[in-house]
Amino acid sequence: MDAITRRQVIRLLGIGGWLCLEAGARPRRAFAQTRVRLSIATGGTGGVYYPLGGGMAALISKYLPGVEATAEVTTASVDNMKLLHAGKIALALTLPDTAWEAHEGKLRGLPERVAVRSLAALYSNYMHIVTLEGNGIRSVADLKGKRVSTGAPGSGTEVKGLRVLEAYGLTPKDLRSQDRLGAAESAGALKDRKLDAFIWDGGLPTAAVLDVAATPGIKIAIIPHGDAVPKMVAKYGPLYFAGNIPKATYAGMTADAPVAVATNLLVAHERMEESLAHQITKVLLEHTPELVAVHKAAQEITLKSAVVGSPVPFHPGALRYYREKGIKVPAN
Repeated sequence: MDAITRRQVIRLLGIGGWLCLEAGARPRRAFAQTRVRLSIATGGTGGVYYPLGGGMAALISKYLPGVEATAEVTTASVDNMKLLHAGKIALALTLPDTAWEAHEGKLRGLPERVAVRSLAALYSNYMHIVTLEGNGIRSVADLKGKRVSTGAPGSGTEVKGLRVLEAYGLTPKDLRSQDRLGAAESAGALKDRKLDAFIWDGGLPTAAVLDVAATPGIKIAIIPHGDAVPKMVAKYGPLYFAGNIPKATYAGMTADAPVAVATNLLVAHERMEESLAHQITKVLLEHTPELVAVHKAAQEITLKSAVVGSPVPFHPGALRYYREKGIKVPAN
């Protein structure tokens, strides 16, 4: 892999606070010792974004000479789009609905359009509605009057979760209480019986749900809701599709759970230097076995699937890589 050139570094440094130049103390030190540092916005520690983002950062740092990447804990998709727009991070993991709203200037709390560009479609996020046996919840309708966490503020879980509830005619006002917690916090509250259920959107398996399922004396249930998908697509567009959480995913499941699914994206700002976007895309797609070692969700990442499922345009650097590999990128 070619090193980042001096001219590229200078251009990169001009596009925001997410990149910085780190040179040695001696002013005459060779430029080869210069490092570019970039941040990847991920999610909470109990989900998939953070460990997978950490794996991506490790690959970028390993295979791109002169670049040092780090994964940052965030509240996930919505927060990540705001950080990207503000120039505080270089790369972000996000759900397609959140990316689309940001691109169109319709993201709650951020009325301006975000110049977000895809590098790759990654793996599927499965909507989990997690409860415990004995809580009297067998369907989404049974959440009415219950204590439910709908995801952390500024998360794609919250956006998608509320859309699932909406498909069943429910709003947060129909709940006994709406907590807004991340995956790990939600799992802890459910185990402590402070919640009746929690909503989480993530890859398979998700660490926080595994933790609940492995707790002695507890048996979890994943509430099926695949029939919400047609209503969600009719209102919000083809961002979602139906899929199953296999019963073997979590201890205690007795049947596959039909749920709403969406494809996660790795995105950058349009200002990112084309050559850097090209090299990052190349590194990640040509070293996916190393990502699989970090999290099983990365098994879904392939060269062909990387161009499917993004509602926002691809970055020119990513497009160049796909053209080099003979992959046709579908029109958005």
